[in-house]
Amino acid sequence: MLVGGQSVTEFLSSVLPVPGDSSLEDEFQRPLVTLTFAQSLDAKIAGKGGKQLILSGRESMLMTHWMRTNHDAILVGIGTALNDDPQLNSRHIPEHERPSHLPRPVILDTNLRLRPDCKLLKNYRERKGRRPWVICDANLTSGDGRKSILEDAGARVIGVPSVDVIRISSGFIVIPDLLKVLYNFGIKSLMVEGGATVIGSFLAECARTKPNTIIDTLIITIAPMLIGDDGVGYAEKLLATQIPSLKHIQTEVMGRDVVIVSALK
Repeated sequence: MLVGGQSVTEFLSSVLPVPGDSSLEDEFQRPLVTLTFAQSLDAKIAGKGGKQLILSGRESMLMTHWMRTNHDAILVGIGTALNDDPQLNSRHIPEHERPSHLPRPVILDTNLRLRPDCKLLKNYRERKGRRPWVICDANLTSGDGRKSILEDAGARVIGVPSVDVIRISSGFIVIPDLLKVLYNFGIKSLMVEGGATVIGSFLAECARTKPNTIIDTLIITIAPMLIGDDGVGYAEKLLATQIPSLKHIQTEVMGRDVVIVSALK
């Protein structure tokens, strides 16, 4: 598939951080982070109550699946995991073109609400996907029945200390601490896909700290549709002071969608 006269892989290599670049790793001790999601024209990413919407067209969906193969791990919040039951793999890439690398699914699940029969764990048990990591409040990693249930189903449960700073689902985990833990577990590049609370929290953290200490690249796919007030957005709870400044890198049309690539400044 061509994007502006270049292949998808060429397009991604021109806009994504280079895996293995040690400059950020040495300074911040965190993964290279790509925040990416699809939205409607009125900035909605899900339907009423978080119901999954198919926003991306065929071409931009394929781009997303190629993008996943460029990262060590994919992060989503527990709301997305429960509402969408995602697989977080590269299944839309033609099998004969599919890279051997599979990203690690990471679920931000402060209170361990992930279902043990979800597709991520089912795929792992059937050797169709990598073992999911579930990030929770460190206080839940000992003596909790939910932890044992998820581990028996195949998950790796990792505790991160929580404090009252950034709200994610019904718990509080500081994003820089989360990134440092993932880095220490060998994740050098991370693709953050959502949902709304996770996206808003990452953007707000960029405004609270130096932007390039949290996110390296922001890639937004805009679909030609309107959802309305019932839809779920990611910026409703962000104050103007919590929205970081962006530096435009590239805009491309992919099928029916427009893909905008920015860096944070």
